[in-house]
Amino acid sequence: MTAGPGLVAALRQTGELARRSVMAERRQLLNILPGLVFPLLLAAVYSRQFSRALAMPGFPEVDSFLDFILPACVVQAVSFGATAAGTELALDIENGFFDRLVASPVARFPILVGRLAGAALVAAIKAAVLVAVFLAFGAEVKGGPAAVLVIMMVAALLVLAIGGVGQVLAIRTGSQEAVAATFPLVFVGIFMSSAFFPTALMSGWFRVVAENNPITWVIDPTRRLVIAGWSTGDAIQAMVVPAAVALVTVSLAVRALHRKLGRS
Repeated sequence: MTAGPGLVAALRQTGELARRSVMAERRQLLNILPGLVFPLLLAAVYSRQFSRALAMPGFPEVDSFLDFILPACVVQAVSFGATAAGTELALDIENGFFDRLVASPVARFPILVGRLAGAALVAAIKAAVLVAVFLAFGAEVKGGPAAVLVIMMVAALLVLAIGGVGQVLAIRTGSQEAVAATFPLVFVGIFMSSAFFPTALMSGWFRVVAENNPITWVIDPTRRLVIAGWSTGDAIQAMVVPAAVALVTVSLAVRALHRKLGRS
């Protein structure tokens, strides 16, 4: 069975819009650099200040604090650009490019997926760069190259999950500011997870929140791939959680787009 001409055209359109998204990111390097520099600075400070925490009873056995926080820094880096697909869509709505796309022969689905695919690709590259820097400073990914690929996939899937929310807001409000408002929520969610400290050593309401935080469900199995070695179960869990969330958020974005076009 071969793909129909409609599907081929939609895939080509998705690729072109993804390329446009990546090119926009490349032209605005100042938007990308904070997502790389800030996690690296935080990793340098934390590895210096919290290295004694490695001796605490119940703390995961790691050779270096860098190994422990590697997954957290990747997630943090991704959070800086996760709303890019939504802000780009809001900008296109504000400047009228969205209306021109809708009036053109472009299929509806690529309008959303193209931007998300571009943002996901940039996130995967960010993750690879961060892993390379961590390795250069003595970190070790015991899960090997396969674990690094999982980390890159997790980064891409997280962008799809968060970017879907951004696109829903972009479609409903047409405002870049409304989309950007989701960033603080994501940032707080990272700190209220197991990103920088194991939940086993937490207490009270903070532990309850961290244990039930979806970000924890992603970071913990990813961390085990880094500090313990390869595990198919951990790899699947690390990718399934953000993939499931992405399926929901992207579906909501598609539904919001259909409603918007139905009213116009």
